[in-house]
Amino acid sequence: MTVIAWIAEGTWPACVDAARAYAPHGEDIILLHVSGRDVPGIARGSYAGLLGRRGPGRDPGTRVEDLAAVSAAELLDAAAGRLGRPCTRLERSGRIEREVVAAADGAGLLILARDGDRARLGPRSLGPATRFVVDHAPCPVLLVWPGPAPGIGAIPPPPPRPPHPR
Repeated sequence: MTVIAWIAEGTWPACVDAARAYAPHGEDIILLHVSGRDVPGIARGSYAGLLGRRGPGRDPGTRVEDLAAVSAAELLDAAAGRLGRPCTRLERSGRIEREVVAAADGAGLLILARDGDRARLGPRSLGPATRFVVDHAPCPVLLVWPGPAPGIGAIPPPPPRPPHPR
């Protein structure tokens, strides 16, 4: 069984800890990081639109991509160190939610962390990309809190019931 832990900024320690706890020894663990293409694209577009000043070698999008690759490598190194056992590091680039789903194809388990509102239980505790992955994952999903879970009192009240027709 292959276990994939989605390594994302801010939530990765919880995913690594869950992989340590729930992936049987001897199973393949993949630490997955996905870099989005939107930020380098914005940098490129902003630069190109700046009075038409555009020239080879001056594209800030390339520099942003290089910095993202270094950051991803450092994050994966930290995650592998925390895991403390053999693993594969996988860096992908593209639409984050779609790349995670594609990477999970054929996996035995996908581990990801809640990345939305951490003060309440419920659907808003998932960001849009995480919600997409949970809804479309082609394998079992283990969803963990990146810190202590809110108490049961954080469940929103039920919606009001309409009056009973007579």
